[in-house]
Amino acid sequence: MYRLTVTEEQMSALGKQLAEALMAGEGAIVYLDGTLGMGKTTLSQAVVHGCGWSGRVKSPTYTLVEPYDCGALQVVHFDLYRLADPEELEFIGIRDYLQPHTAWLVEWPERGAGVLPEADVVIHFTEAGAARQLTVEPRTERGRLVSDRLQHVWEHE
Repeated sequence: MYRLTVTEEQMSALGKQLAEALMAGEGAIVYLDGTLGMGKTTLSQAVVHGCGWSGRVKSPTYTLVEPYDCGALQVVHFDLYRLADPEELEFIGIRDYLQPHTAWLVEWPERGAGVLPEADVVIHFTEAGAARQLTVEPRTERGRLVSDRLQHVWEHE
């Protein structure tokens, strides 16, 4: 586990670096944990663009899920803020997204407890003045690989 302090401007760069780490690791399930306005969606949008998506990246606040086929990696962005019941995830076909070479970015994962698969990596967002402190917590071997790649790139920037 390690911590990064990230300004708003650095969040996009971090997202691109996370995209590279996810592509190198052939995907992972990433939980994005934090309150409103912490930068979870900004980071997610930067990851999608960093994986090669050139179109608009929509926030899935109302649709719950937005998939992006980025060639070598599919990125699936979940925003569960408006999820009324975790069982709703079964109705939207959550299991269909459990594919090789797929990265999940899950905002508000606690709202899908009991239905969501376990995270490979959890990124906790907290306020740090004008910046954000991100705590990167790997939970699986795949998560450790992604976390290590991200930490290595970030430390050498």
